[in-house]
Amino acid sequence: MAAQAPAGTREFYQLRKYELRTGPQTAMAQKYFSDALIPALNRMGMLQVGTFALSIGPDTPTYYVLIPSNSPEALLTLNMKLAADATFTKAAAEFWGAPASAPAFQREEVTMMAAFNGYPKLTAPKPGKRIFQLRTYESPSFAAHLKKVEMFETGEIAIFQKNGLTPVFFAHNLTGTRLPSLTYMLTFQDTAELNAHWSNFGSDPDWKQLSHKPGYTDPEIVSNISNLYLSPLQSSQI
Repeated sequence: MAAQAPAGTREFYQLRKYELRTGPQTAMAQKYFSDALIPALNRMGMLQVGTFALSIGPDTPTYYVLIPSNSPEALLTLNMKLAADATFTKAAAEFWGAPASAPAFQREEVTMMAAFNGYPKLTAPKPGKRIFQLRTYESPSFAAHLKKVEMFETGEIAIFQKNGLTPVFFAHNLTGTRLPSLTYMLTFQDTAELNAHWSNFGSDPDWKQLSHKPGYTDPEIVSNISNLYLSPLQSSQI
């Protein structure tokens, strides 16, 4: 297992998923992110907030918000802190107070995550045209989950980087309906680059050796993989 990250260096993430309907909800959500939520988060010291639209995956339209912080407590109590911010509540009034006859969203799901020891900080990509890949690996047991994390920290992340699979974050999922699991995000210029780099990764001899090592094979430690393609919204700071 990779060495423990020094105290205070590991980030925590809140991932908000907004299920929407095509029409006014998408515009309302984007306005809420840009005019209310992100400015309030930045005032709290939560920087590099990501906002994304689901491009390829089930249940579109769906928006995601990725919020990094050094404090899990700050993330857990975030809505209470937002409600105490008069500037936020004024800017968020339309979204937070939408009537039942015209709701701002269908459902919101919130997942709390803790960064890997071996990748304790989010890495924002360089500015420019980007797409993002959000992948979740479920494991059949907590021991298997820890083994998959160990695999990433001691070899797989380095092989990713060698083959142009550019990480944004790697994290344990602390809450959710399909635990134990981990989630990570990669970024690319476009789907052509994504496919080319994944192809290189799949044929890399170091990856073939690592992925066939007893204790690290998918049948032993991975029970399901979710794969989503996301596009950054105009408000995104990632």
